[in-house]
Amino acid sequence: MARTECRYFNGYKPCGRSAHCDLGCTNFAPRGLSLLVIHLEALGAVVRATSILPAIKRKFPQSHITWVTQAPAQQLLLHNPYIDRVLTTHSNDLLALQALEFDVSLVVDKSLKATGVLKHTRAELVYGFVANSSGAILPATPAAQELWELGLDDHRKFFVNQKPETQLLIESLELGPYCRDPYVLRLSDDERNEADRRRGLWSGRGERLIGLNTGCSATLPNKKLSIQNHRDLIALVGQLPNVKVVLLGGPEDTERNQMIGEGLPVIVSPTDMGLRDGLVSVAACDLVVTGDSLGMHMAIGLEKWVVAWFGPTCAQEIDLYDRGVRVVSAAECGPCWKRSCHQIKMCYDQVALHDLILGIQKGLQWLTSSTRQPLSATSSSASPCS
Repeated sequence: MARTECRYFNGYKPCGRSAHCDLGCTNFAPRGLSLLVIHLEALGAVVRATSILPAIKRKFPQSHITWVTQAPAQQLLLHNPYIDRVLTTHSNDLLALQALEFDVSLVVDKSLKATGVLKHTRAELVYGFVANSSGAILPATPAAQELWELGLDDHRKFFVNQKPETQLLIESLELGPYCRDPYVLRLSDDERNEADRRRGLWSGRGERLIGLNTGCSATLPNKKLSIQNHRDLIALVGQLPNVKVVLLGGPEDTERNQMIGEGLPVIVSPTDMGLRDGLVSVAACDLVVTGDSLGMHMAIGLEKWVVAWFGPTCAQEIDLYDRGVRVVSAAECGPCWKRSCHQIKMCYDQVALHDLILGIQKGLQWLTSSTRQPLSATSSSASPCS
């Protein structure tokens, strides 16, 4: 008799873990509760939200997790040991979603699109956010009230709130005590090998590799330094001993990185080979200097030392897990979260490059420190997070 209640059972082909699907299978694992996570965008936010996965497993130890996101974010969820199924908003995946039912749904995005995905399936319990018939986003339960209200009050979001977004997510989704769980971002064996290969190629004499993430999404284009500021920063980094600069970015940064690096002793990483290849380049670096962007979240997830600067966005919402420095622009008008700005002196021109250098120096010291702690050490074994 087939073990249809097994988490690996699909009903149309062998699972690949055992030759026979019967009571004698030694790889049987109960499916448990069926749980849906809906988090579509943005790319960096999806990476950050992987920090809720350990909390999900603490609250629902026996659970089968399906995560719905928007392409290409599904690439960032590959090899994740907590996730059993990843679907996108592609029409074929939404058809598959209609065949499924869930015990619990966690709607992370405050968006009509995310709440619309929920309409393609059925869930007994919904946490996070829902929409009413007129299209207004509302908290699904009282626990999401605080995060919901932050989106409606700029003063409270910008200047009053001191909780990182990771904590706000745990609390709004009712996932138990906040345990400061790390992001869950994994490389395959082949990707790790390629990262090692690039490190050896780029650091021929054992230099520390400082990744300079030069870009950001088009949604908030002012989250990146100017070309000249990048060049000035590279010149300052060049005064540090035994280091090399690697320019990081995506396809939209290809031409810009060439302009930044022209005539300077830098390594220009591949920018047109996809998100996973970008992860590999970040993994090859020792530390990363970046604005509030996908590259920052990649570096946090890969446990790098991160020197992150903030202008239009809120520094307090980002947890660097004691592995980095946050540098805030001196612009008096920030944070603002504006998609366009007409200030004469932009916030990215008011980031103290000297402070970025101090952050890099602190990271270089951390890299050689005997007191470095792995991410797993952020929670005490005596805490409710164990």
